[in-house]
Amino acid sequence: MSSVLKKLPFGVKLGVLLSTLLLLPLTAFAAEGGATIDTGDTAWVLASAVLVLLMTVPGLALFYGGLMGKRNVLSTTMHSLSSILIVTVVWVLWGYTLAFGTDVAGIIGGLDFLGFNGVGMDATTLTVPHIIFAMFQIMFAALTVALISGGIAGRVNFGAWVPFTILWTTFIYAPFAHWVWGGGWLAQMGELDFAGGTVVHILSGVSALVAALVIGPRLGYPKKSLPPHNVVYFLAGAALLWIGWMGFNAGSALSAGALAAQAFATTQAAAAAAGFTWFVLEWILRKKPTIVGAATGLIAGLVGITPAAGFVTVPAALVIGFGAALICYFGVNFMKAKLKYDDTLDVFGVHGLGGIWGAIATGIFATTSINPAGKDGLLYGNPEQLVTQLIGVGTAIAFAAIGTFVILKAISLFTSLRVSKEEEINGLDFSQHGELAYNTFEPTTSDLSAASLEEEAHLAITGKPSTKEVVNP
Repeated sequence: MSSVLKKLPFGVKLGVLLSTLLLLPLTAFAAEGGATIDTGDTAWVLASAVLVLLMTVPGLALFYGGLMGKRNVLSTTMHSLSSILIVTVVWVLWGYTLAFGTDVAGIIGGLDFLGFNGVGMDATTLTVPHIIFAMFQIMFAALTVALISGGIAGRVNFGAWVPFTILWTTFIYAPFAHWVWGGGWLAQMGELDFAGGTVVHILSGVSALVAALVIGPRLGYPKKSLPPHNVVYFLAGAALLWIGWMGFNAGSALSAGALAAQAFATTQAAAAAAGFTWFVLEWILRKKPTIVGAATGLIAGLVGITPAAGFVTVPAALVIGFGAALICYFGVNFMKAKLKYDDTLDVFGVHGLGGIWGAIATGIFATTSINPAGKDGLLYGNPEQLVTQLIGVGTAIAFAAIGTFVILKAISLFTSLRVSKEEEINGLDFSQHGELAYNTFEPTTSDLSAASLEEEAHLAITGKPSTKEVVNP
């Protein structure tokens, strides 16, 4: 047999190898089978997958879009929409198997499920169909990438964003998800991350900060910065994120039982504690509580509780939410101003810092009385768990920072990472996508003019009229 294979052309050998790899999951899947599908669990995970999808589009799209100036609304929402489109394709073809395929040395998943081969309707070790678990995980991956866009909104070239989405999902998200959730080395060490404190929030927050530093600040920043163009859109987005987060956290129980109920309760408690704390801080320090502040605070609380949701008590969740508000408020209002980095929509300040706090807090407050499959934390006599959580946090920060920097530099060899000055002044909606969120031009009386757009944008950014003569057709 070996002598016959040696005589075959290289292309044929490659074809035989790929065919063999694609057939592997059929055997592996059959070996894992035996669990019985529970219709209640399946219904809950299906619903949770839809809720997490809702977080990206329209949730995050409205949340980010409302905070931007009116010339960058559609380009910002396009980042969220394109993330779910691109990541779904990547996940089906190779992302899922790299994250959840058979463990290879604790580093990466094998090619068991390449092309979703073997990802079928039968149950594996869970009580839900394999395919709905895989689809549930798509939603997490897509949201994580979409979050990063908030750090570079208003200046990133869409032609660079698309390959970044593909490469980052492949080389950053999928391996780290395997390390934590797919049986990799952090899972073997015992790191606890119920729904994505390290996998989703630290990775996205740190990556957004690195991308903001590599691409550079917006024109005129920090002296000139446009206020949110529509706070109502922002609040609607925050509300959709809050609703969707119940599927994000409680759905991560992967069953419709007591653990899902516990995660639901801790999620609500932390969000409320953080939102309340944030607007009280504003009231004390700035004399007026704001909608933007309260909503930002509740998102910080949701971020903070994510890794701990299925491991801690409800009173502990209140403490985690309170801590998230304090830490993230400091990051958004003081650290960012002091260090002068242009993280446009505070991805690092909320998701990065909130995720770091949440992962550490899990090592403090976790208790096996809530989840016997977890571990006790520092307050329950297990200080080693806090050390494990710190290792996970440090790994996430380093991996995201180095990996994102390398990916961006590689992309910059082929295309510009940011738009031109003229495109940024005109706004990315029109310059990158040829659309406007608010078209106030009457078709029978006037035409859309690039010159008039540039004049209006120049005035908004600099506070001075352009010296260039504007001529409308």
